This record gives sequence, structure tokens and C-alpha cells, in this order.
Amino acid sequence: MEELIIALRSGEEEISNIAKLVSDAESFDKHKALGDHSWLDLVHGGRKGVWGFTARTINSEGLVGYAQISVGNDSWALELVVHPMARNEKMGVSHALVQRSLGEIAKHGGGHVHVWLSNNNSQLERVLIEAGFVAGRQLIQMRRPLPLEDWHSQTKIDTRPFVVGKDDEKWLHVNNRAFANHPEQGGWTHETLSMRQKEPWFDGSGFLLHFVDEELAAFCWTKVHGDSSPRMGEIYVIGVDPKFSGMGIGRKITIAGLQHLASIGMPLAMLYVDAENTNALAMYRHLGFHPDHFDFAYVADISPTDISPIDDKTG
Repeated sequence: MEELIIALRSGEEEISNIAKLVSDAESFDKHKALGDHSWLDLVHGGRKGVWGFTARTINSEGLVGYAQISVGNDSWALELVVHPMARNEKMGVSHALVQRSLGEIAKHGGGHVHVWLSNNNSQLERVLIEAGFVAGRQLIQMRRPLPLEDWHSQTKIDTRPFVVGKDDEKWLHVNNRAFANHPEQGGWTHETLSMRQKEPWFDGSGFLLHFVDEELAAFCWTKVHGDSSPRMGEIYVIGVDPKFSGMGIGRKITIAGLQHLASIGMPLAMLYVDAENTNALAMYRHLGFHPDHFDFAYVADISPTDISPIDDKTG
């Protein structure tokens, strides 16, 4: 068995190596290797509370694995990417990266940790169970063809596009109220929002806002996946201020988002929803969405250690 070298990520060159690893994994799996949050933390670098660890062998030219941990809204996220040619238990890439990541989390005070598994990654699942993780949340990707059926056109809601610099503060306020207990979408800052506004896919015309008496009540943020096959548009984030819940606004602004995606030529729409969010699931099914695939979270509570942590930036 080749010796593995696990190191703290640093420098722009290392980011390029990780991007190559991610690309190789996605080409093999036909699935995103890192979530949007982790990818943006990687490419922008330097955000407080994010650490990355690379894995290589003495004889390997590129990376054989990468793990990234980030502290979020009262919990830790851990994501792993292992090269398709290094996914065997003898190499132990997943095991080494999980142990290194959990050790660092423990040094920073420990806490609740969640890891997302895609495409029934049984090898990583075994590693996580051995490390004390148990099954947690289930995320469903749902899809439906566009355009919508004619009867949906009878549903009307006034919206306007998001304006960068004008709507940031009010949107952050509503988003963080709507997702107060959400581990990924809650607790956003101006920096979190700004990173997405700088991405090539960001388009304010597809970021719809609905106001009630000049107060932001709800939003539907869409995202176009132009390089996917087939091309599709995503209901990226949809939120309703709790003050305006129970008024049917969520359904109406979802329809507005789908109509926008259809108007720009998207033949397919998709979204992600937590399997335990029964109200949202019922609404999306009523709107013609059907499950496409499932992602699973494994969770654990990590105890703190008194070992000094590393610096809180990875380059």
C-alpha cells in the first residue's frame, strides 16, 4: 500500500490541482463532486472558518483526494472528493481524509458534523459509520419539464428582479429569517451573497422579489445550468419571510420562477428539497415535479480536544 500524504491546502496552484480532481470525479460520476457552498469557499479562498486537506501518494502526479470542512450555522460541513482510480479500501484515502478532518474539527471545539453522500457511495458510507456517523437528512432532487401547463398561467404574483447593491440588505434579512435553523442556507452574510453575485451564472433578472406594502415578503432565486445535458434551470433558493407564511406566496412565486425559466428557453426545471419538508414536497408534486435522485447526509457529534488548532485560513 502506497503511503498517503495528507496536507493542509495552500496557494493558487493547489486550488488548480483540486479543480482538476473535482473535474475528473464529476466526469466519472455524472454528478457534482462539491456543493455550491464548498466550491465557492474553495475557489475564492481565505474565508474564516474553512479548511481544506489534500491527499496524494509519494508516486502520484496529481491529487488522489480532497476534504473540506467549514463551520456554518451551528454545525460543521464536511465534503470529500476521491479520484475514481483511488476508490478502494486498500488505499484508504477516504478514511485518512475523514480522520484528518474530524481531528481538526475536534481541535476547534468539536460540534455537530454532517457529510453529504451522493450516488450511494457505499465505500465512504462504511468509513463514516466506522467513525461513528449515523444516517441523517435526505435531500431529493426533483425535476419537471417546461413550460408549465396552461392552468398555471392563471396564478399571478407581482415580482421584480433583484438589484445588486440595492436589495442585498433586505434580502439577507428575509433569507436568514426564513432559514434560521438551516445548516447551509441560514446565517448568510454580505460576503456569502457577494461570492455568488460574482459567479458567471448569476443573473439578477432570474432572482425574483415579491413585496407586500413595500416590505420584502418572498423571493425565488433561479440558476441556469447551461452546460448540463439536458440544459436545465434550477429553483436555486426560494424563501418566504415567516411573517407572511400561510398566505400561499411560496407556491405563487415558485410558479413565477418556473415561468421565467421557460421564457428563457429552459426545457427542464429542477430543485432540491429536504425529504422531511412534507409541505414543500406536497407543493412541488402538485406543480408537476417528480424525484430524480437522492442525496444522503450522515451526521455525528464530535467531542473537543485540547490540542491547539491550525490557523483558520487555507490560502
